[in-house]
Amino acid sequence: MAYTDDAVLAKLSALNETQESIVTVAQWVMFHRRHADRTGQLWLQRLKDSNSNKRLNLIYLANEVAQQSKARRKDDFLIAFSPVIAEATATAYKGATNDVQQKLKRVVEVWRQRQIFEIPIQEAVEARIDELDKTRSSAGKRIGGSIFSSNTNAVPNELAPIVEPQQTVSKLVLSTRTSTNAASADYDKLTDPNAIVPSAPVHAARLNGLLKTLANAEGAVAESIKARKVLIEGLEKLLDANRVALAADEKQYELLSSRKQEIDNKKRDVEDSIMRGFATNSNPGTPAGPGDGSPGGASHSPITPAPEPDRPEVEALTPPGYPQPPQTEPVPELDLDSANGSVSAAHTIPSPQPPVVGADLLSSLSSPYARSGPGAGGIIKKRKLNVVDDFPDLGGDAMDGLDADVAEMLYQDNKNGH
Repeated sequence: MAYTDDAVLAKLSALNETQESIVTVAQWVMFHRRHADRTGQLWLQRLKDSNSNKRLNLIYLANEVAQQSKARRKDDFLIAFSPVIAEATATAYKGATNDVQQKLKRVVEVWRQRQIFEIPIQEAVEARIDELDKTRSSAGKRIGGSIFSSNTNAVPNELAPIVEPQQTVSKLVLSTRTSTNAASADYDKLTDPNAIVPSAPVHAARLNGLLKTLANAEGAVAESIKARKVLIEGLEKLLDANRVALAADEKQYELLSSRKQEIDNKKRDVEDSIMRGFATNSNPGTPAGPGDGSPGGASHSPITPAPEPDRPEVEALTPPGYPQPPQTEPVPELDLDSANGSVSAAHTIPSPQPPVVGADLLSSLSSPYARSGPGAGGIIKKRKLNVVDDFPDLGGDAMDGLDADVAEMLYQDNKNGH
């Protein structure tokens, strides 16, 4: 069967829900992939004119054609379906039963899993279905977010007015591009001077078809222009609001900066006054006045340290002195080994030295000859030893306590020595 609009519409009308019917029509459509753009437009038109069950079958047909084209790496129908697939899916989803809607969602999930369409097209399809679900919901909210995406981040309220216009523009971009490309191609073909001019009826039919194509392209471009104007209007409002907010923020920033500088200067002044107070308290000998750097002073002069006070008198940590004996003549020592019994003056008592700290105590403890007399004035009496026949009087008999034989021997030695 040759490719014509009537042939395409006939094939689409004969489509049913069986797999055999869907595969057969899909193979015929793919055989005429040169007319993919026209087939896509006729398919969308037939879908809009059908009931809910028929629409589901047409979505199944588009799914079969798109997946086969993806597998064979033939992008003709992928390009042809991309501008209209979101609108077609939304048309089939709207007003359908819950069973049909679940089947349509399953098809859309398969498209995402197998990456049949580009990401913007896939997101546009899911967004249209989400909008219909939100509209149908009485609360206007869906728990869990979109069933097609795990991203549940809410759009800021400031951007909400431009979300829908941006989505509309994104959907119209591909459809406008496809329509304009098709119109330009048909126009170049019919206006080619080297082309053979067909018969009048055929030429009139082709011109009529070109008019429809140009009208479709013109309508698509007009919709795109309208959508972009709405988007730009929303962006301008958002931009104006942000400019006003920016001016307010800049003014507030300047105010806060000036206040911060003012407080910082006050803090420095307070710290300087505190340090000057410490310096004044630590140097009482330096008078404070306008000239010493105090607040209100015209100049700041270096602080002159006050003279240190005299050290207090402290009693020396020495024991009290004892009365010193007057200087006396040296006392000769008895030389018992001398034959004539003369007194040897080789060893004499040294004269006392000038007193030093603590020397009086040591001298009083070490001198064997210093004794305090019982008389007044502390005069020490000394007795000269006159060696004659006996030992000096030591306050008793020197032989007391000695053995009689030892005493006799000593007596005889002493006697013989004289």
